[in-house]
Amino acid sequence: MLLLNTSSAQAPNTKSSKTPNPPQNRTYPLEGIERRNIKITDLKMTPLTYVMKPSEYWSTAEYDCWRTDSILVEVFTDQGIIGIGGSSQYGGPEEMLAYFNKVIRPFMIGKNPWDVELLATGPSYGRIGNPWFHKSCAWSGVDCALWDIIGKATGMPVYKLLATDNEPDPHVKIYASAGVDWKFYDHPESLIEDGIRYKEEGYTAFKFRKGTDWKFSNMNLKKYLPFLYKLREEVGPDMDLMHESMGGSGLSVDELVEQFCPVLEELKFLWFEEPTGRSLEEQSILNHIRINEALPNVMVTGGETKTNRFQFKEWLDRNALDIPQPDANNMGLTESWYVARMAHVQGKYCIPHNWHGGLTTMANAHFTAAIPNRLMCELNQTVNPLTTEVFVDPLVVVDGYMDLPDKPGFGMELTPDLEKRFPFVPGPAMSFRRKNPVMR
Repeated sequence: MLLLNTSSAQAPNTKSSKTPNPPQNRTYPLEGIERRNIKITDLKMTPLTYVMKPSEYWSTAEYDCWRTDSILVEVFTDQGIIGIGGSSQYGGPEEMLAYFNKVIRPFMIGKNPWDVELLATGPSYGRIGNPWFHKSCAWSGVDCALWDIIGKATGMPVYKLLATDNEPDPHVKIYASAGVDWKFYDHPESLIEDGIRYKEEGYTAFKFRKGTDWKFSNMNLKKYLPFLYKLREEVGPDMDLMHESMGGSGLSVDELVEQFCPVLEELKFLWFEEPTGRSLEEQSILNHIRINEALPNVMVTGGETKTNRFQFKEWLDRNALDIPQPDANNMGLTESWYVARMAHVQGKYCIPHNWHGGLTTMANAHFTAAIPNRLMCELNQTVNPLTTEVFVDPLVVVDGYMDLPDKPGFGMELTPDLEKRFPFVPGPAMSFRRKNPVMR
C-alpha cells in the first residue's frame, strides 16, 4: 500500500491508503498530562451577529444569506484562566443560549476542566434540523473552551496537547471554500473567476457548490458539466478541485454514477463531498458506497453534521467515506480527536468541516495541526468580519497556509467590546438565510 504524504503542499489525487499504523502512545487525549487543581467558577455564552450589506449577500440553492452569527463561549476559573471556544451557529443561537443558561452553566460550575471527556463530549443529538442539535453545538463550544484552559494551565498550545502520537504541524494548509454565490441566472462565469482569483492568492485547493436552484435556473447536467471543464482548464492541473453535494440537483444516484462521477475522475478532482446529502439512513450509506465504488481515484468525504464518533464509525467501516469531516463546533475537539484516530488506523485522512467565523477556524485549525492524518483545513471565503475581527491578532492565510501561534491554549486574544461591535440579532435556527427574492 502507498503512503499518504500529509506534509506535501499538493494533495495526491488517489485513494491509495497508508499502511494502518495503530497509535502507540495515549489511548485518550489527556493520558499522561498532569492533572491540575482548577475549578470552573462561571461560564458565559455570547451570540454575535454581523448583518451584511446587500452587496455582501451570498446565494446558494434557493436562498440568500443576509447575516452571519458567531457563538462565543467563555469559561472562567478560580486560577484566573479564561478559556474561549465557539459553537456552530447552525444549532440556533437563541436555542443554544437558553439551553446553555438552563442546563450547562449550573452543571459546570465547580467542575475541573481536566474532566472534559466526562463533562462536555459525546452528545448524540443528531444532525442539523434535529430539534436537539442545539445541545450538541452548545456543548461543543464548552469542550473547546476547556481545551483552551488546559493548554493555558500547562503552557502548551492546544495543537501540541492533541498531537498524542505524532509531531504537530502548526503550518496549516488551507483550502478556499466558496462557489456559494454562483448564480446561473446572473453571471455564471463567477465560478471560473473564483477559481482563478484563489489560485492567484496562493491557494492550491478550491471547493465549490452546485450553484443556485437547478429547477429555477433551468440547469441540467448537460449544461452544467462544461463549467467544470472550463474551471479545470483555467486553474490548470496543479490546483486541487473539490465538489460539494449534488443533493437537491434532481439527479438520481444512477445519473451521478454513470454521468457525473466519470467527469470528476477525468478532471482529477480530489474529492466529492456528501454526494447525495446528509441523511443517517441506511439508504444514504448505500448510496455513498455505490458512488465511492464508481470513483477509483476521487475520494468521497462527509460528516459535517455528525455529532460524535459513533455516527462516523459505520460510514468508515463500510467505506462509505474516504475522509471524515468532523467539525469541532458541532461535536467538540475531543470527539473530533477520536474520529481522526478511527480514520488514521484505517489509513484515511481526516479533514475538518470549517465554515463560520474565527472562533470556528481557531479550533479546527488547531485540530488539523495536531492529527497525524492531516491534509488541510477549510476556510469560508464569504465576507465575514466575525472571521477577521474577533481577535486582536487574527488568523490569516499567506500563500495558502495559516501559521498558528506558539502560545498556550489557542493563543488568541479576543477583541474588546465584541458585544457592542456585533450586537446579536434575535432569530431562530437557520434564520440567516431568506428565500432568494429572484426565485419567489
